[in-house]
Amino acid sequence: MERQRSLGEYKAIDLIIFAIITAVVEYLTTVAARVWFPDQLYTVSPAAIIASVVYMRWGAWGGIHAALSGFIFCLFSGAAGEQYVIYCVGNLFSMLSLILLFGVGKEKVRTGQFLPFAFPLLVQALMHGGRALTAMLFGEPPAVAAGFFLTDSLSYLFTLVIAWIVRRLDGVYEDQKHYLLRLQAEKEKKGG
Repeated sequence: MERQRSLGEYKAIDLIIFAIITAVVEYLTTVAARVWFPDQLYTVSPAAIIASVVYMRWGAWGGIHAALSGFIFCLFSGAAGEQYVIYCVGNLFSMLSLILLFGVGKEKVRTGQFLPFAFPLLVQALMHGGRALTAMLFGEPPAVAAGFFLTDSLSYLFTLVIAWIVRRLDGVYEDQKHYLLRLQAEKEKKGG
C-alpha cells in the first residue's frame, strides 16, 4: 500500500517545484532579453504571475518566489549589488497583496469575475512600486524609479494572459488545502 504524503510534505514539494519553475522561467526570459532583444526598452517577467499563484496556493510562502525571481533576474542580467536589493526587496512588497487575498477570501478572489485578474495585476504593481521605492531609498531620482513601471509594462499583459490560462487549470490557482479537501470529497462521493 502506498503511503500518503502529509500536507507538510506536499507543501514542501509544491514550493520547491514552483521555485524551480520560477528560476527556469526567469532565467529564460532574462537571457532572451539580453541575447535576442538587447536593444529593446521593454522586458517581460514571470515574477508576478508565479508569485500570485503561490500566494493563492500557500499564502505568504509566495514571498520566497517573489524574491527568488528578483535574484535570478539580477544574477543573469549582470546586476550590481544595489540592484539585487532593489529587485529582491522590491518584489517582496507584493506581499501587501495578501491583505486583499485574505480580506476578501481566496475563494472569492479565485472564482470572481474580475478578481482573478485584478489580484495578479496588483501583485505586479506592488512589485514595481516596491522596486521604485527601494531604488529611491538608494538615492535614485523619481524619474529613474518610474522606469520600473515603464520598462516592465509588457509584464502586465503577460501576467493577464497567464492568469487567464492558470485560472482554467483545475487546482492550479486555488488554495491547496481547499483543493485537497475538494478532491477528497469528490473521491468519497464517487466511492459511496
